[in-house]
Amino acid sequence: MEIYNDSFLKVFKEIYRYTPAYENEVNSFKGWIRKIIVYTAIDYTRKYYKQSLTELESATMYVPAEEESALDMMSFDEIISAVRELSPAYRAILNMFIIDGFTHEEIASQLGINIGTSKSNLFKARQQLQKILKKDNKILMVKNVG
Repeated sequence: MEIYNDSFLKVFKEIYRYTPAYENEVNSFKGWIRKIIVYTAIDYTRKYYKQSLTELESATMYVPAEEESALDMMSFDEIISAVRELSPAYRAILNMFIIDGFTHEEIASQLGINIGTSKSNLFKARQQLQKILKKDNKILMVKNVG
């Protein structure tokens, strides 16, 4: 609770210095606040737990083994075949944005569409891909049980 209070005190004191880092101001503001909270938590840990940090460095960490989900067991070919099930427009925008790293502005200019259309099609492509992968995961789960 103390970390959150200190973080928001810093936010309110420094709000006049805030400038959006990128076009989407809401997400930029969220990121700015998140960054302040993270750094405040790190500072708090350094200040109050300095002695225990040296103990943590020498301690052995135990990480329990996680069960693999059906998505973890999917092969590259299965994921590619799921992408191929997308409509050509969705597949093109998904490839350009995720694989090629183009911005929505670049995609829009290359395909001759509006920026909003690019964003909308990417959103719909992701939704459709999730449905395809969920459908495939159910098939994988049935195969693994039997």
